[in-house]
Amino acid sequence: MFFVLPILSEVEPEETVTVKKTDGGVEAKSHLNELGIVKGTVLTVIATEPVHVRAGPISLKTAEKELVIARGWANKIMVEREGEVLPLLRLEAGENGTVKNMGGSKSFEGYFTGLGIEMGSEIEFVKHLPDTTLMFKVDDLKITMGEGQASKMLVEREGQTIQLNYLREGENAKMGKIVGGVSLLEKFKQMGLAEGKDITLVRKNVQPPHVPKMGTYVSAKIGDQLVTIGQGLSGRVWVE
Repeated sequence: MFFVLPILSEVEPEETVTVKKTDGGVEAKSHLNELGIVKGTVLTVIATEPVHVRAGPISLKTAEKELVIARGWANKIMVEREGEVLPLLRLEAGENGTVKNMGGSKSFEGYFTGLGIEMGSEIEFVKHLPDTTLMFKVDDLKITMGEGQASKMLVEREGQTIQLNYLREGENAKMGKIVGGVSLLEKFKQMGLAEGKDITLVRKNVQPPHVPKMGTYVSAKIGDQLVTIGQGLSGRVWVE
């Protein structure tokens, strides 16, 4: 007799489960890992609810500057809005929140601090960005990546530190700190990206704006951290 593990999207609200495995490609597993969902993770499902499904990185404003963070990272930042604590990803354009939690670990807090986001920071959710492909030149190599990925590298341009995605076409900068974990550092290294190297933005290819559609999100709690997981990803998480 075979016992089939349920997937996360099938779990009823208020149930606590343990992640037994995740499947899907490298991108799906990487996104789940950014949310803290790996084998052995214990989580409690809060609700399964219909919401707008959006793609692409997130544009934000802090008191100091504008910045972009990858969509998965937006789900790691909890903010307080009108007395309610919720993932940053759930804010709408123009809404403000106060940062209450950043990923639940000191390492993740360090990543966000590198971008100027700290506990107690007031941030404004500007908008979901369209999918944009950026082509860079490093040495004799041409490297292509999305804006969310590019936002994880800081570069120095004209004496100022900015995220790589804010370069303009034809501009040159010197690569600095990579805001991410070991896997991201290794991935960038394999691409030929390293601190101190010169990098030039060759061109940006902006895709048509993403039209939100209705889908289902699973809202879950991992320790003190709330996350929302899209229907596609929650169908790749097997639990017990």
